[in-house]
Amino acid sequence: MNPLPTYFVSHGGGPWPFMKNEYGKTYLKLNIALQDIVRQIGTTPKAILLISAHWEEPEFTLMSSSAPGMIYDYKGFPDYTYQISYPAPGSPALAAQVKALLDDAGITARLDDQRGFDHGMYSALYPMYPNADVPVVQLSLKKQLDPETHLALGRALEPLRHEGVLIIGSGLSFHNLRIFGPNGYGASAAFDAWLQTTLIQSDPAQRNDLLKNWSQAPSAREAHPREEHLLPLMVAVGAAEAEAASCFYHETSFFGWLTVSSFRFG
Repeated sequence: MNPLPTYFVSHGGGPWPFMKNEYGKTYLKLNIALQDIVRQIGTTPKAILLISAHWEEPEFTLMSSSAPGMIYDYKGFPDYTYQISYPAPGSPALAAQVKALLDDAGITARLDDQRGFDHGMYSALYPMYPNADVPVVQLSLKKQLDPETHLALGRALEPLRHEGVLIIGSGLSFHNLRIFGPNGYGASAAFDAWLQTTLIQSDPAQRNDLLKNWSQAPSAREAHPREEHLLPLMVAVGAAEAEAASCFYHETSFFGWLTVSSFRFG
């Protein structure tokens, strides 16, 4: 089997795919780009392993329930958005397989059979698989938020790509809610330009070095005061470390002002 590509997706805000009436065309480009992933891979994956910016643990942790519940990890949205459901099945077998891969790589990991899906998962996957018919396992970030640790996590996950498992890092290429508007225009554009050059034009070794030192990039800490929405990118890169990158979603007027992007590797 040809290895599946990996993806870093900018997942948008809260439960936006379920809010068509409220958001209108705000998320039109992102919705189209997420749907296009299905076309790009050309096959239904056996399962999806998703690393969400919205789950951090002291050690890497895998959701191991066969029927995960929902987590409504957002505030200030309409009442009905706290009742929405995305009932994708879990995959205890995949969770165990991933844990074994990480054990073999010397990376400590544990299983959690109580954790539910957060919006970093269903905001990305509902446009892709609205019938929720592909098994999904979520994998947490590690709280220290170290770039190299998450690149190494991706490297350990690479064999899954040859077995029909789609690896998705779900975050946001610009995530500073304090300037999520006109004040974020310059910072989002500057940091995105650095991402484009780093991911697409750099050779793999150089790419890794630049990502490890991402905080030295132009407007880095304005774009990411805290890096949890950037680190899913490191996992996607690590799992396709020697392969080329492309930008499959790029918008320069997200919420009117912001530059945001999503990337494919392999």
